[in-house]
Amino acid sequence: MTTAGDIMHRGAQWIPAHETLDRAAQLMRDLNVGALPISDENERLCGILTDRDIVVGCVAKGHDPARVTAGEMAKGTPRWIEADADIGDVLNEMQTHRIRRLPVIEDKRLVGMISEADLAQHLPEDQIAAWAESVYARTSAD
Repeated sequence: MTTAGDIMHRGAQWIPAHETLDRAAQLMRDLNVGALPISDENERLCGILTDRDIVVGCVAKGHDPARVTAGEMAKGTPRWIEADADIGDVLNEMQTHRIRRLPVIEDKRLVGMISEADLAQHLPEDQIAAWAESVYARTSAD
């Protein structure tokens, strides 16, 4: 059985909710990633911040990324998966919620992230195609 822990990218890092978006952008650059899980003061997942969130949700609206925090950008219910979850559960979680990045948790600690690239490296072409179709498909609400 292939698990989330088998395909995840290890070494994911939190961005604390109180950190500013300019600091988040610097951390993304340094880690060469496009998303960071956001943690509250108890290191619990409270959202995910993407590079697109910073550009579209802050800069494009004329806000100063040095004054807006990661926590202010956290929206909705954050999704995550346990490291020992089966790959089918990973795909289901990402497809159901139409998400492209999924934090992986073990013993209540962040241990990695699963991205599109991780799926592409570890799954057969037909599973990737089905995943992409469900995640990228537009609905009438879009």
